[in-house]
Amino acid sequence: MPTQYWRAPETIERLNRLERPGFALEFLRRNAEYRRDFVRAERQIARDGADPETIRTSFARRWRLRCRP
Repeated sequence: MPTQYWRAPETIERLNRLERPGFALEFLRRNAEYRRDFVRAERQIARDGADPETIRTSFARRWRLRCRP
């Protein structure tokens, strides 16, 4: 979503209805550093053939993400 829509009344109204996990996701989705780090991790997996689980676990720790199985 382009940044000019982030403060639109419709967007704010939708964000106000979110519970904590949904709001956290929206916060991260809009965080440029998070997006860059995510792309870096995915490129590392694709390029290096490294263990995806290890890289994704490290990424999750950096961002303090907790994913339910």
